Amino acid sequence: MTLPGDKPARPPSSVLFCCSWNSIRSPMAAAILRRDNGARLYVDSVGVRAQEVDGFAVAVMAEIGLDITRHEPKTFEDLEDTSFDLVISLSPEAQHSAVELTRTVDCVVEYWPMLDATAVEGSREERLAAYRTVRDHLVRRIRERFPPSARNKSS
Repeated sequence: MTLPGDKPARPPSSVLFCCSWNSIRSPMAAAILRRDNGARLYVDSVGVRAQEVDGFAVAVMAEIGLDITRHEPKTFEDLEDTSFDLVISLSPEAQHSAVELTRTVDCVVEYWPMLDATAVEGSREERLAAYRTVRDHLVRRIRERFPPSARNKSS
């Protein structure tokens, strides 16, 4: 709640997305935010563990014009700089690591629970549909959290 005379919260200048493996959810989120806010924000992603980027994630991101094939998965331990303004965790496991990472720094941590698309079984099309659901949910959440008016303001 903003009170009269309060300054609006300063938008973050650096955002870290984190998930369990840094192969689906967090690289997708980072790519979407970079596309929409790349000139204004530093964006990175990590996982509790690291695994090669998922082929289904690559496919559904290509459908919206984003190429994540060059994504290099990394873990929290691989981060060279941990001074982020905002950390957004996308899995329960990553939430615990995010809280630990930010225990001694002034940083906002947000938890956006996101479907684990790898848990969906079925045909190729059914599995792709699960990945699209994750992608589309990330697009909506990112646009809500970083609205166009905030994206277009120069700092």
